[in-house]
Amino acid sequence: MKLVADRLAALAERGLMQIMVSAAVAAGAEILDARARGAAMRLKSDASPVTEADERAERVILDALAAQFPDVPAVGEEAVSAGQAPAQSGMFFLVDPLDGTREFVAGRDEFTVNIALVSDGAPVAGVVYVPADGRLWLGDLMTGQPVARAGVVPAHAAAPEVASLTPVCRPALGTRLPVALVSRSHGDPRVDDYLARAGVAETRPMGSSVKFCLLAEGVADLYPRFGRTMEWDTAAGDAVLRAAGGVTLDSAGAPLAYGKAGYENGNFVAWAQTPPA
Repeated sequence: MKLVADRLAALAERGLMQIMVSAAVAAGAEILDARARGAAMRLKSDASPVTEADERAERVILDALAAQFPDVPAVGEEAVSAGQAPAQSGMFFLVDPLDGTREFVAGRDEFTVNIALVSDGAPVAGVVYVPADGRLWLGDLMTGQPVARAGVVPAHAAAPEVASLTPVCRPALGTRLPVALVSRSHGDPRVDDYLARAGVAETRPMGSSVKFCLLAEGVADLYPRFGRTMEWDTAAGDAVLRAAGGVTLDSAGAPLAYGKAGYENGNFVAWAQTPPA
């Protein structure tokens, strides 16, 4: 454990969070440029959508990570789809260059750039960036003192300094009935049944990993997702949520694990705070 802690501390000292933020913002610029030019969608072998924007953004991110951290393997969604999954050990990057491709293609702004560092099955650092409006969140759990920060990147600006981002401060939730976030593009009657049993007062549909970040800010209370998702869809947002004191639990009630065979998640529920027993 000490070796892992020492390695994480060394990555932090090498400016990992700032490099992840800069890579996410640079990838966002590629996505917006591709959208302006008109990025047509095609389907991959698993029937999930992909565009030129996904591929350009991933290349920017993987190149940046490889240049600064050649000793840490990086697993990117599009590289895996192309059969180029590197061997990953106890520590690796997970990259979703454009989460919410369906929203992107539909002309909505609910798409994100996701970069996470996983260590021994848990996301210990994550950046979620919304290129369309500049919102950015990060979660840093590398030093044993979790920190979640958020801010807005001004249009056409370089990435902000990490220290300039505002610490996430969740308001007290009080005794109100819970508010749930659900996937806009992946409806599921099992989710509807779960929310009915949970006594949810309001349900808000939206796309991409922003849902984790809004839980981290206390805007809503839970986000259930039943059905297929991939680890790169959730890792960065999960890191932000964990750094803010939230948790993402699998169907057995354990924290969602990363580095599984095939990088596929099972059912999960993300919570803004420890869920009721």
